Amino acid sequence: MGKIGITTTVPIEVIYAAGHVPVDLNNVFVSHPRCRELIERAEEAGFPRSFCAWIKGIYGAVKEMGDLDAVVAVTQGDCSNTHGLMETLQSEGMEVIPFAFPYERDYELLRLQVEVFGRRLGAEDEAVREMAEKLDGVRSRAHRVDEMTWKEGLVTGLENHLFLVSCSDMEQDPVAFGKKLDAFISEAEGRAGGGDFEVAEEMVRLGYVGVPPIAPSLYGYLEELGARVVFNETQRQFSLPFETPDLVEKYRLYSYPYSIFYRMEDIGREIERRRLAGIIHYVQSFCFRQVEDIILRRFLGVPILTLELDRETELDARARVRLESFVEMLR
Repeated sequence: MGKIGITTTVPIEVIYAAGHVPVDLNNVFVSHPRCRELIERAEEAGFPRSFCAWIKGIYGAVKEMGDLDAVVAVTQGDCSNTHGLMETLQSEGMEVIPFAFPYERDYELLRLQVEVFGRRLGAEDEAVREMAEKLDGVRSRAHRVDEMTWKEGLVTGLENHLFLVSCSDMEQDPVAFGKKLDAFISEAEGRAGGGDFEVAEEMVRLGYVGVPPIAPSLYGYLEELGARVVFNETQRQFSLPFETPDLVEKYRLYSYPYSIFYRMEDIGREIERRRLAGIIHYVQSFCFRQVEDIILRRFLGVPILTLELDRETELDARARVRLESFVEMLR
């Protein structure tokens, strides 16, 4: 059973059904105890300073692991910098498997991509269907964690982030991840009885949109300020919160790879449903998605704080001051 690296969410049902294990390289990078060294390793290999730290961190993670059989390259629906990363890895002998999300969310084009992906990996259709059912069962527990965050106030923004972002590869073991979710849900349900846990009733309700942060410590800092993130846009999308059993349709409804206008439909619904007071729009330095901030500000209709970080895995003083001012303004 080989490991297949992924740089963003792709149909992991296919990877598991083919007898491989997907490994989200983003999670490997950001959870690494020396993640800054992974960035520096990429720069030593020739990656420029003015290049997305996530891409450099992923490169460093691939080299650090050293046991990947292949890496999936999302050639449409992710970052153009990914192309350079994949070509670099390919030049170093890594097998690269392409996958594309059609920009206009065309069902037939996406179905063809999934079929070609399956043939490339050697996954049988029936095995993919069976795996999809199993993974949907795990995802349903992740959806419960999300519900307990915004509806019941029993889960912190960081806990929500960690469990939802882990749905991208199911922590490389869907059975163990499902048990971990079950144990957490039982523990969190017990918080309703009181104790030291602060139920989010008087806290400022925030949404977080954009790619997952390179500095997850921002969630804890917001809690210290009396605010809680009750909506993690992209992380929630990783959990595929859709009721359809159709695998292709799930990835067609999945918003991250598609246009900002389609994403805003989802964000707008959740702003209203979760009663959000404001939005933190996280942008990574040197990322094309920074331009999306213009459109979000034109159409969302709620206060937005744009937070940009480069390679800092902890919040610096400036970021802390801006977050504090934003929360105070909303209060």
